[in-house]
Amino acid sequence: MLTDWLSDAYLWIKAFHVMSVISWMAGLFYLPRLFVYHAERAQGGGEPAASFEIMEHKLLRYIMGPASIATWLAGLALVFTPGIVDWSLLWPWTKAAAVLGMTVFHHWLMIHRRKLMRGEGASGRTYRIANEIPTLFMVVIVLSVILKF
Repeated sequence: MLTDWLSDAYLWIKAFHVMSVISWMAGLFYLPRLFVYHAERAQGGGEPAASFEIMEHKLLRYIMGPASIATWLAGLALVFTPGIVDWSLLWPWTKAAAVLGMTVFHHWLMIHRRKLMRGEGASGRTYRIANEIPTLFMVVIVLSVILKF
């Protein structure tokens, strides 16, 4: 009876983890694109549109922040479930490194949002390049989890 409950709880946590990862990744893909438009508008000599600032704030505050926390909490719950992760293999380490990298990238985005708000942001080109970073982390994470190398 207890093992059935634990098995069901594990599946619910796993489902919640996948949903929160999708939400977090959506923000990690979209926010740098907003920064491109924000930076290029500011570099063109015009006032940055208030709508970019509002969208950036809401995306970070109401979607990406909660989704990243939920991803971490559910992920840690899965990691600490006995018998799920074999740390003698390479895949948990590559996944962990990529998740840490995504978290650092998320914080980099928060720093750059504050810079954009002060008119000190990077170029649109920089944010176009940054827009590709989450894809690299996603590839490492998905291959690690699916192939379990």
